[in-house]
Amino acid sequence: MISGVGLTAIVGSLAHLAIASLVTVHVLLYKRNVGAAVSWIGIAWLSPFLGAVLYLTMGINRVKRRAQRLRRQRLPLGVAGETLGDVIVDDPLTPLEFAVGRLTGLPTEHGNKIEILHSGDQAYPRMLAAIEKAEKSVGLVSYIFRADKAGEAFHQALIQAQRRGVEVRVLIDGVGSGYFWSGTYNRLRAAGVPVARFLHSYFPWRMPFVNLRNHRKVMVVDGRLGFTGGINIGAENIAADKPPFVVHDTHFQLEGPIVEQLTDAFADDWLYTTGEKLLTESWFPPLDKAGPVAARVVTSGPDEDMEQIEYVALHAISCAHKSVRVVTPYFLPPDPLTMALGLAALRGVKVDIVLPDHSNHAVLDWARRIPLRPLIEAGCRVWLTAPPFDHSKLMVIDEAWSLIGSANWDTRSFRLNFELNVELHDAGFAAQISKIAPNARRLTLAELDADPLPIRLRNSAARLLQPYL
Repeated sequence: MISGVGLTAIVGSLAHLAIASLVTVHVLLYKRNVGAAVSWIGIAWLSPFLGAVLYLTMGINRVKRRAQRLRRQRLPLGVAGETLGDVIVDDPLTPLEFAVGRLTGLPTEHGNKIEILHSGDQAYPRMLAAIEKAEKSVGLVSYIFRADKAGEAFHQALIQAQRRGVEVRVLIDGVGSGYFWSGTYNRLRAAGVPVARFLHSYFPWRMPFVNLRNHRKVMVVDGRLGFTGGINIGAENIAADKPPFVVHDTHFQLEGPIVEQLTDAFADDWLYTTGEKLLTESWFPPLDKAGPVAARVVTSGPDEDMEQIEYVALHAISCAHKSVRVVTPYFLPPDPLTMALGLAALRGVKVDIVLPDHSNHAVLDWARRIPLRPLIEAGCRVWLTAPPFDHSKLMVIDEAWSLIGSANWDTRSFRLNFELNVELHDAGFAAQISKIAPNARRLTLAELDADPLPIRLRNSAARLLQPYL
């Protein structure tokens, strides 16, 4: 006779066996990364029930959309019979342009003007002025949009634009701008401004919970003026107001044909979140050339078939002949990118990686010391900037090609977040952003070797959290 306790144990064991088996089948079918697949299978079997709950809330990509091109169809990836031999190679970086075109399915837009805006001190006044001058439309997406002094200035400008008849649409991330409570969402909604929270639900089974986030920072005005880069909306970005924790950042104002691609990306996110299509001339007017810069938008996210921004960075490093410069607040990239940087240095390319001495995420600072060692050994130069914390995300190849936008150099940005970057072909602009973050000290192997054993163990343990940081 089996006792009640024994029967409960048998039922529990059978349930664990069934649930862990289902998780294993799902992982084998849908997880492309071998390391992630092995980890999730191990968690499911070694942590009865809890492992399955963790996989259900954090391991499954529930985002089913595919990018819906509102203005143009993407070009097919790898047109049959099309090779680099069919293209006139008049620039050492032509192979990079060819590869990014095939990867993104978007053309390079020529005739753009771009201006660098340093931190909220320069970017916010320019953005607010653009909203105040808007005649037809304003679209804004931001990962963080605080309801503080800086945010309130944007609240007022957006509300006034809506009241004078401008089509205003605001999209904020469901986690970054407040999961349980969002002052910005409540403020704008109460004022009648169309505002939505990306991938937000209080019920975990209806959303990917905290693991998938819209990290993009884009504002488009009248379909003619665009802003993008690394700046969120919050008081910490205005150094002149002397906040407790100052954040330096880099943002960009764009004019010209590239603004259509920025608007298209915003409209696609808005369509996915709300179901509303933004297809009128208020959002997509005819655009004239405004400057000398060639540009193209590169988006990525868990809804894409490939990690496009990661692949663009890999292509760029492989095409570099002279120099690679990376500026990022967080550095914990997937292994292929770490290897590509090291190989570039070994073949004689000058590789500079510029990081803040201390970021606002201590665990990331601990973990990054592990991949930095082999890079320094390969000949890469790692520079640590003094406070205040620099949140800029920049990449320059051969002082001629640049990549700007929202993506950090970590696994989350490359493979989990929805990100938007812009590639730019212009030597003059590349020279400008190469000068950003000049005051830094060089990290050496001797400094890494000086870490005591407990610190090295802590750093190595933090590195194991790479897929989730």
